[in-house]
Amino acid sequence: MKKIGILSDTHGKWDDRYATHFAGCDEIWHAGDIGDYAIIEQLSDVAPVVRAVSGNIDHGMVRRKCSELEIFTVEDVKVLLTHIGGYPGRWSPGMKKLLKEEGIKLMVDGHSHILKILYDRELQLLHINPGAAGNQGWQKERTLVRLTIDGPDMKDCEVISLA
Repeated sequence: MKKIGILSDTHGKWDDRYATHFAGCDEIWHAGDIGDYAIIEQLSDVAPVVRAVSGNIDHGMVRRKCSELEIFTVEDVKVLLTHIGGYPGRWSPGMKKLLKEEGIKLMVDGHSHILKILYDRELQLLHINPGAAGNQGWQKERTLVRLTIDGPDMKDCEVISLA
């Protein structure tokens, strides 16, 4: 069983509440628009595994150290982590085909700053966009997500508001 902390769109903004809410997580996933590689280093002090992808605003060290897309397995769940991926019914070009070919069961992205947790019945996968954790952008609420993966099961999905 693995506890996962998920965030996106920090845009260089560190908030100590990331550490508070992700304490005890086995992994933290950052779905791009990191803004400053120091965010990843700080998250590495919170959880033993940090996975991060670069987003459209990222450059420099973030671009050098973080790819645009990661595919990996946690427990028995195959995961795709990217910044711009769309969502069920409105996938980015080529994304639906990739999700199907790879047998993805959990797709995590960011970019829109809109919290969305949707199940795609056709592809039989869970899509999570944790919304934006940083201050940059038009969102009214900053959010994080926590999730437990236990074997093939994804459960205890929790939205955390940083009001």
